[in-house]
Amino acid sequence: MSNSRRQILLKSFQLADLFIFILSFAVATLITHQQLDATSLETFLAIRISVENLILIFGVILAWHLVFSFFGLYHSMRLSSRWLEAIDIFKATTVGTVMIFAASVIFNIIMITPGFLVVFWETSCVLTLLSRVILRFTLDQVRVRGRNLRCILLVGTNRRVLKFAEKVIKKPELGYQLAGFVDDKWVGEGNDELQKKYPLVNFAELSDYLRDNVIDEVMIGLPIKSYYEKYSKIVNLSIEQGINVRIIADLFFTQVAKSKTENFEGNPIITLYTGSMNYGALLTKRVLDIVLSLILLVLLSPLFIVTAIAVKISSPGPVFFCQERLGLYKRLFKLYKFRTMVLDAEKMLADLEEYNEADGPVFKIKNDPRITKIGRFLRMSSIDELPQLFNVLRGDMSLVGPRPLPVRDYKEFDHVWFNRRFSVRPGITCFWQVNGRSDVSFAKWIEMDLRYIDTWTLKLDFLILLKTIPAVFKGEGAV
Repeated sequence: MSNSRRQILLKSFQLADLFIFILSFAVATLITHQQLDATSLETFLAIRISVENLILIFGVILAWHLVFSFFGLYHSMRLSSRWLEAIDIFKATTVGTVMIFAASVIFNIIMITPGFLVVFWETSCVLTLLSRVILRFTLDQVRVRGRNLRCILLVGTNRRVLKFAEKVIKKPELGYQLAGFVDDKWVGEGNDELQKKYPLVNFAELSDYLRDNVIDEVMIGLPIKSYYEKYSKIVNLSIEQGINVRIIADLFFTQVAKSKTENFEGNPIITLYTGSMNYGALLTKRVLDIVLSLILLVLLSPLFIVTAIAVKISSPGPVFFCQERLGLYKRLFKLYKFRTMVLDAEKMLADLEEYNEADGPVFKIKNDPRITKIGRFLRMSSIDELPQLFNVLRGDMSLVGPRPLPVRDYKEFDHVWFNRRFSVRPGITCFWQVNGRSDVSFAKWIEMDLRYIDTWTLKLDFLILLKTIPAVFKGEGAV
C-alpha cells in the first residue's frame, strides 16, 4: 500500500476520536440531564450558535486533539505495545477531561457538572480504546493480506538481530516484508532457515543494493562500540538516499536526519528520517491532490480534447506519451504526457547525445529536431504536462514535489546523496519549475529538491502552486 493510503489509515484514528468526543459529550448530557433543573437544560439546548460559542466549541475540540497528539496517539505505532497505547489513551482522556472542567469554570458552562465529567471520561475512555482495537484489527487484516507493507533490510546477523527477525516474520500483521540481511558473514547460531530464505548483502555491496532495490527502511542491530565506523557509513548512506533508518537499542544521530523513538517487544528503537512524518499534514496534502486534480481534470477537459485532436492531426502516432519514471522510494510508474515528439523519438536519443546542452545526467537541447511544431507550443505553455493530473489522482505523483526522473537519467547519477529526492512523492511542479526550469544547472536543481524536502509545509506547497501560474505564462526555461 502506498504511503498516502497508509496515512489515510492512520488519520482514521483522528476522525474516530473526534466522533467519540462528540458522542461522549452527548451521552454524558443525556445521562446527567435529570440532575439539572429542566429550565437549565432547555436553556443550554437553546443556546444560539454565535461566533463566541463557535470559537469555544472549536477551541475545546482543538484542545482535545492537541492533548491526544501530545501523548503520541497519532504517530505510527506499528512496532509499539498495545498496552502502552492503552495507558496513553487513559492519560490523554484524563487530561482532556480536566481541560473541559477548566473551560466550564472559566466560561460558566451549566451542563458541565461533576457527574457529567465522570460519565464523559468513562465513555470517551472506553470508546477510544474500543475504536483503537477495531481500527488496529482492520490494519492487521489489511497487512496480513499483503497490503500496506514496508520492505526492511536488517543490518547484522548476531543473535539479537536474528531473534528480532523471527519476531517480525511471525507477526505478518505488522506489515513488514524482510528483504534480507547485511553483514560480511553469518555469525548468529541457529539461522539455517533464515540463511536459505534471505540474501546476505556484504557491507561493501550495500550502496549498490540500496540503489537497485526497493527498500523502505534499514534497521540496524549491530553493537555500536565495535561497529561505530560502519554505523556511521550505513546511516549516512541510507539517509543520503532518503531511506528511513531504525536502530535497535542504541542511539545514533546525523546532521540531516530527524529522529523519533518507538518500542517493540522490549526493544527501544529509534527511527531516523528526512522530510516530514506529520501524518495529518501529509494526509491533507494527499486529499488536496485528489480534490484539486479532479477539479482541474473537469475544468480542463475541453482543452484536453482540443489538444488531443491537434496532436493527432499534426503528426502520426498516439496522443499520449507514456514513459517509466521513478517515484516514491524509486518505485516505477508510467508517467503520462501529451506527445510532443515524433514517433521513435527515444530511439533517436543515442544519435543526439553529443549535442546535449544540459549538465549532469539529464538530456536537453533547445532545438531538438524530434519535437513537432505543435509539440514546441505544448512545451512552452506546459500543456503537455496536464495529463500528469491522472498520475496525481492515481497516487503516483503529487501536485507539488521533485520532478520524476526517467530511468535513463537516474542511472547516470554520480552522487549517492541525489537519491534522497526519492524519499517524497514526485510532483508536477516544485522549486525547479518556478525558477527557470531548464536554465537551472542540474546541481542547483537537486539542491532545490532537497531544500523542498527538508523545509516542506502545506504553506510551502501553496506558495509554489501560486508561483507556478506566472512561471508557466512566462515560459522561461521551457524547451
